[in-house]
Amino acid sequence: MNCCPSEKQCVLGFDEFGFAVFRRHCDRWKQQHRSHEYSHPSVSTFKIDLWQEMLKSWNETDGSCTNKVHSFLESGVPTALRGQLWKCLLGSERVKESSIHTYQDYVQELRSQLSTLGVNEYGVQMAVSTLDGADKVRAGMAGGTRNLAPAREPEVKIETLRQIVLDVERSFPTHCSLMGRSPEAKEGQAKLFRILSAYAEYNPQIGYCQGMSYIAAMLLMNMQEQDAFWALVVLLEKPKYLAGFYEHSLDTIQRHAKIFQQLLKHRMPCLWQHMENLKVAPLLFITTWFLTLFTSLPCWDTVLAIWDLIILYGINTIFSTGLCILQLLEPRLLAMSDVSHLLPTLLRIPVDVSRYSILVPALWMTKVHKWELDCMQSVVLEEEEEEMMSSGRQETLKNTLTKMLKIARCYLQDLGQLPKDLATSPSQDRSPSARGHAKYHGSKGEARRVNSRRCRTDRTSL
Repeated sequence: MNCCPSEKQCVLGFDEFGFAVFRRHCDRWKQQHRSHEYSHPSVSTFKIDLWQEMLKSWNETDGSCTNKVHSFLESGVPTALRGQLWKCLLGSERVKESSIHTYQDYVQELRSQLSTLGVNEYGVQMAVSTLDGADKVRAGMAGGTRNLAPAREPEVKIETLRQIVLDVERSFPTHCSLMGRSPEAKEGQAKLFRILSAYAEYNPQIGYCQGMSYIAAMLLMNMQEQDAFWALVVLLEKPKYLAGFYEHSLDTIQRHAKIFQQLLKHRMPCLWQHMENLKVAPLLFITTWFLTLFTSLPCWDTVLAIWDLIILYGINTIFSTGLCILQLLEPRLLAMSDVSHLLPTLLRIPVDVSRYSILVPALWMTKVHKWELDCMQSVVLEEEEEEMMSSGRQETLKNTLTKMLKIARCYLQDLGQLPKDLATSPSQDRSPSARGHAKYHGSKGEARRVNSRRCRTDRTSL
């Protein structure tokens, strides 16, 4: 690798996932927050054969494939097959085939745009000042002349390209595919730049938002470039995953933070009250956790296992993971009386909590149900409506926690009274720890109709 001499001397090698291992006590070792002591299970040859057989005969419309993945996950995913598994679960191949433009179309348009600026994707990191200057020139031209003829293809805004360049340099800077100026790193940085710029062109309404680079880089570490692009499209736009997370208004992520706060209040009232007393709002740490999908955790084998579950089950797993981390941290967080200690612990999760052997088994036992998130969301929406209606006058309704508990109680009562034949229907929850919650799973449509009536009745009594 072509690094400066001091950095090259500091690097001892790379671990099994491609992250640099630094000499102890050097500057880079002190700065990084990454452990190279992994505790994930090794996958037997027999299991690898089973994974290969399943993926080879994958049928997206056949639920048995998803059921097999669920049963296989606890024993681990073979590293070499993870990208193929994610591709199958996301259904990104179908999205690619239905698009009127190919990934190469977007890349070609990007290259044409960069060519007019006198740069290319391999030298764009060195041309930030050029992009700034071009942006100012273009802004001046636009101010003096009205362009009535639309462009052949919408170009990515130069300011967007500049932000992508800056974030490419910050994304996993100790991973071999992105670190330094070696040929491998230059190619990796160029791929990441192309994918993010192509997505900004694919969806100009969103364009680019900070945090996307970590998602795209993770996909690139496990897939070919074109597959990673279409996987990114699915993750960012499908409601099951991250739809709305990267809106520039940040309304969706802020609402999710409020929902998580209600979940924390319901599940862990002591920790919630402690954080309230210290004025630590969930938005301060949830934004980082959710927008980067926990890629800041120091143990990479744990990060991969979390991603396996997120791609299989969707957004519920994101909430489950956040809750699980707080459950593991609760004793030490409750012992902290100063926000200057508590918040950094949440932003840099300790290694001992992040280890695969600790966090992943706990995550399999931590379940956040969809009805529970729906319940918390209804409370958040009611709060927002009440704030709008009560502006200028004193709040007269009962406190939110009481309402939330009553609504949750009606859900639990109704779901607990479902007949046995419904509780064992094929639509029952198959996500982690469902074995411990089987009595709550049944016909969701019927449950919602009953819940809706009872919750409305319950709300009117508040």
